Amino acid sequence: MPWLYRAAVPAERTAPLTVDRLNELLLAGALVLLVAVAAVRLISRSGLPSLLLYLAIGMALGRDGLGIEFDDAELTQVLGYAALVVILAEGGLGTRWRDIRPAIPAAAVLATVGVGISVGVTATAAHYLVGLAWEPALVMGAVVSSTDAAAVFSVLRRVPLPRRLTGVLEAESGFNDAPVVILVVAFSGTDHLGGHWYVLLGEMAIELAIGLVVGLVVGRLGELGLRQVALPASGLYPIAVLALAVLAYAGGALLHGSGFLAVYVAAVILGNARLPHRPATRGFADAVAWVAQIGMFVLLGLLVDPGSLGNDVGPALLVGGVLTLVARPLSVLVCMLPFRRPWQEQALLSWAGLRGAVPIVLAIIPVVGGVEDSDRIFSVVFVLVVIFTLAQGPTLPWLARRLRLADGEQAVDVEIESAPLERLGGHLLAVTIPGASRMHGVEVRELRLPAQAAVTLVVRDGNSFVPQPDTVLRHGDELLVVATDAVRDAVERRLIAVGRGGKLAGWLGGGGGSTGLRRAWE
Repeated sequence: MPWLYRAAVPAERTAPLTVDRLNELLLAGALVLLVAVAAVRLISRSGLPSLLLYLAIGMALGRDGLGIEFDDAELTQVLGYAALVVILAEGGLGTRWRDIRPAIPAAAVLATVGVGISVGVTATAAHYLVGLAWEPALVMGAVVSSTDAAAVFSVLRRVPLPRRLTGVLEAESGFNDAPVVILVVAFSGTDHLGGHWYVLLGEMAIELAIGLVVGLVVGRLGELGLRQVALPASGLYPIAVLALAVLAYAGGALLHGSGFLAVYVAAVILGNARLPHRPATRGFADAVAWVAQIGMFVLLGLLVDPGSLGNDVGPALLVGGVLTLVARPLSVLVCMLPFRRPWQEQALLSWAGLRGAVPIVLAIIPVVGGVEDSDRIFSVVFVLVVIFTLAQGPTLPWLARRLRLADGEQAVDVEIESAPLERLGGHLLAVTIPGASRMHGVEVRELRLPAQAAVTLVVRDGNSFVPQPDTVLRHGDELLVVATDAVRDAVERRLIAVGRGGKLAGWLGGGGGSTGLRRAWE
């Protein structure tokens, strides 16, 4: 038997779910979550992505640790897909459209042409250096060619890079899961394609187009619906937004399109829309994504046999070295030629191609499909992800500083939470002024809000007071702004513009007046 399929007691597989069994599962799940949360606090300063910690917890619970037997690769694949949907949704909700909009052409080329280059180079290395036949070599090349959204999002939030770079990396990690999944599925069973590469490219283009259209439709319809309907409880908005993101994935997949692209596109639209209770929605999605990451990585850790990984360290170093030092830089070099990016940015883009849960989950597809050497592919990919995450994650901030690409002077947008006042025909906006906002030092009258809006309360250092027109706003202030439905969007745009440009926003060509402003997602 391959190491991946360990023997398990059949009775345990078919044991009914009783109340006592449920209590045991809840106890174990709660303890795992608490240990994971506490351990993240200890590891957060090291710069390591938390996936390594969760994998270690899963391995500690497994056969060579506490003795839990788990070998259901198909169940892990299904749950891994579900977790990736939630992770991509959270990443999309947290992506600012104005940051990624200029980067979309470059990210799209990296997510398609760049993936193709990485697959070709890595598969060649797996064939000639590791000795895999061409079919499993192509599978391995496809599996490891996708950057991981969870790893990229978590690391970039700690590295103050220029927006033109974070936009490319975030958009690429959100886009490239779709073509890679298509390639892995195709290479794991190519009979239905007839072996013709142009058929594969055609199917890929169709699936991506369907996913894009579904994401756009669900995102826009969801935005319009949530903006028009005042739900009776604020907690319903986060549930509705996450449900819309999942709907985009399911709809795209059922229409034989790319569900992963659909969920990311829909989440980006919803995350940049002027929806009520946006901070609460972001917080809810972030919490659910953390649970998804913990559960997925713990399962992946349970699935492996640590005692069998030692033999695959060498192949993992060879394949990972070619991927990181040859394939990724080559794909960045070729894809960035039309965009004339300086070499410093290309170097950082090359090193920031982080791998994580996505390659490990995708490596289960050939296992379920019975591809030749699929157990070895999974083992090599697992070791590769662990080793190169240890190498790349902590060193990315250092490399950004060495290349003089760290940008700590960006203005941070004010945080605005909107609560609809249905009976009064208005909205109550809760505005938080962060530390880097240029709204600091602006007087209330200099906000120049529309006539149907007013700052009604300021909370500063725990004390509340009604502001005067000459009240000077400070970092950390929380404002309550009342606006009618007619001017609500203009008020939000004006507040964001002042936060970015200060009191002169709108006068010096920066936009931000009450009229003539572009929406944040246009």
